[in-house]
Amino acid sequence: MSDNHNHSNSPIPDDAQSKDLDAKALTTTMLAILDQNNQGDYTSPAKLYPHQWLWDSAFTAIGLRHIDPERAAREIASLVRGQWSNGMIPNMIFNPSNQYRLDRDFWSSWLSPFAPDHLATSGITQPPMLADAVVKVGEKLPKSHRTEFYRFMFEPLVQYHQWLYLERDPHNEGLTLQIHPWEVGLDNTPPWVHQLYDHSRPWWIALIEKLGLQGFINFIRRDRSVPPGQRISSLEALMLWDVVKRLRRKNYNIERIMHRTLFATQDISFNSIMVRNNTQLQTIANIIRKKLPSELLTQMKHSEQALDKLYDDISQQYYSRDFITHKLIKEPSIGTFLPLYAGTISKERASKLVKLLKDHKKYWLHHPVPSVPLDSSFFDADRYWQGPSWVNTNWLIIDGLERYNYTELADELRQKTIQLVNNQGAWEYFDPLNGRGLGAESFSWTAALTIDLLNQ
Repeated sequence: MSDNHNHSNSPIPDDAQSKDLDAKALTTTMLAILDQNNQGDYTSPAKLYPHQWLWDSAFTAIGLRHIDPERAAREIASLVRGQWSNGMIPNMIFNPSNQYRLDRDFWSSWLSPFAPDHLATSGITQPPMLADAVVKVGEKLPKSHRTEFYRFMFEPLVQYHQWLYLERDPHNEGLTLQIHPWEVGLDNTPPWVHQLYDHSRPWWIALIEKLGLQGFINFIRRDRSVPPGQRISSLEALMLWDVVKRLRRKNYNIERIMHRTLFATQDISFNSIMVRNNTQLQTIANIIRKKLPSELLTQMKHSEQALDKLYDDISQQYYSRDFITHKLIKEPSIGTFLPLYAGTISKERASKLVKLLKDHKKYWLHHPVPSVPLDSSFFDADRYWQGPSWVNTNWLIIDGLERYNYTELADELRQKTIQLVNNQGAWEYFDPLNGRGLGAESFSWTAALTIDLLNQ
């Protein structure tokens, strides 16, 4: 938890500091960033992140489709090369360069019999944004190529969604469980930090904290190019590393992992994204006249109602849930708005979420939408997923607002997001109070989604 609230000394800039928007020039600048990060088969998120990430590639392709739909299709298709034989699409495919050998060894994906033999990946997945990206990229391809692309991606997508239910929904609840914060992409979001401190704080990490050795850990971190106050804390980073070590020790076998685990969460953001992408998988099936397996269709339908289990009537918000205890983890975060993206909640609940979104004392700050509300004890305007605004979550919320016909609010958030990038550049994330760019520079999904927002 953050000890200081940076908003106390974060002045809100006046309108004179905003730059005039030249959509063509901004698009050119964003495309140059995507070209700069182009690794051939994929686009790396930034110089700091040399590998391929699942939902990063999905977001990148969504923006690239407006400029180069063929490259966008290759970006998506390249993810299939890392798919495991059990259907999982990992959150990372590693750059094969010798300088990243330690990264590959850290995960040791080859310990699982399901991992591919020809390349190294991580052993976990990430928010399943892929089907939505496939549909959107396909819309920009020539009709003949679109059908070919959809057919190429169909079976890998079916296998991936089947894996999500087979391996991650053991009780047929319609909600999938996640076994690491990296699986939800919001690494240090408060609900998961709460779980980390409750269930995943080994003695040696507690000793490091007691002896005040965090500074040494900070010194050896690769992400030192980002100021410490903008990153996940060193103690939390160690806990995330320790969770991977345990998963690796069990060869990424979910039965062994769940046999004695105290740490599994049904995450609201992950499951909301899954529900929307279930719908998009059905869209692909309809276009190419393929039938989805009947069991998968039943599971997908179940998930649409299952999000209700993550709703709290008292606070009128959605939360993640502890898989073991089935208790809601009542730490508010931006995840509460992602059922709008899912598109299957009631109009009544959507209206309550919109009311919360427009609250100027919580989420509708000068540069919305912060990753946690301003009144949260976790709020830190600079620190990763504990306060800053992100373009990708804004994009998800805008998409949901549009489909619930909150078009004016969606347009306002769209314009605010574009202007933020126009003023500061394609940073990884932004201070929600003064708009300052934070994290890694020249960030791919920021650039790509800005292009997409400009074209909406």
